[in-house]
Amino acid sequence: MRTEIDQQPGVLDDLAGDHAELAAVARGVAERPPRFVLFAARGSSHHAAHYARYLVEVLLGLPTGLVAPSTTTLYGARPDLRDVLLVTVSQSGGSDDLLEVTGTARRQGARTLAVTNSPGSALSEAAELTVDVRAGPEQAVAATKTYTATLLALYLFVDAVRGGTGEGARGLGALAARTLDESADAVARAVHRYRFADRVVTTARGYSYATALEAALKLAETSYLPTRAHSGADLLHGPVAAVDTDTAVLAVTGAGAGGTALGEVLDTVAGRGADVLTVGSAPPTASTGASIP
Repeated sequence: MRTEIDQQPGVLDDLAGDHAELAAVARGVAERPPRFVLFAARGSSHHAAHYARYLVEVLLGLPTGLVAPSTTTLYGARPDLRDVLLVTVSQSGGSDDLLEVTGTARRQGARTLAVTNSPGSALSEAAELTVDVRAGPEQAVAATKTYTATLLALYLFVDAVRGGTGEGARGLGALAARTLDESADAVARAVHRYRFADRVVTTARGYSYATALEAALKLAETSYLPTRAHSGADLLHGPVAAVDTDTAVLAVTGAGAGGTALGEVLDTVAGRGADVLTVGSAPPTASTGASIP
């Protein structure tokens, strides 16, 4: 897992540097603009789809939704999907339920796009269009480089649909390498600090919420820690009652509207005695117990 974490700068550089393939797929979508976009995914890919929802609604102005695959696979739903773009996100490209959802959506009139790390997979055959996230083989059970590569692939695709060149993503690999290097000491301190935690809450707002969801999954599957993820807005509506001095709160705080909106949430959970760790580009606040930039 650590080896694949360290491969991320190269993966991101490679993906950002080859815009032609993504641009061709984006042109195919832009030529037949959808009336809205649906995402189908599971696990880490489902979290990446949350990020893509923000991209599509904010940058393209199109309504989006997340498909519940069981409506198709268990209940036989066959909605009218004419003029809809269905984006199926799957690292392996082999999930049976996602294959069924994609095939059914295509028969129901949807334009179908597979975003996958396995361009020769069954999912790529089932969908009309394919975006390769180009992360290379991933051996660890916990997704690392495939998750961040999927985020970037989705951003580059949406940017290309609106006519962008992906220029904003150039140099991302170098930033990732610098982050891995410069955050090493802060990560080591945080690991030592949070060994006390038997219960963790992850939280974020906006674009960062996807990574709060992913962080909760990672802590559960690699460290066996009961971890719940909440949007900062939702956390204050009920779940905050369970936050106390025995709770570690991991907040993903990007510099921007989402990170700014999380300020009230951090003040509230810190006021309840939680130990707060912020991870992201937003500057630490008085409520922050520790920070990883």
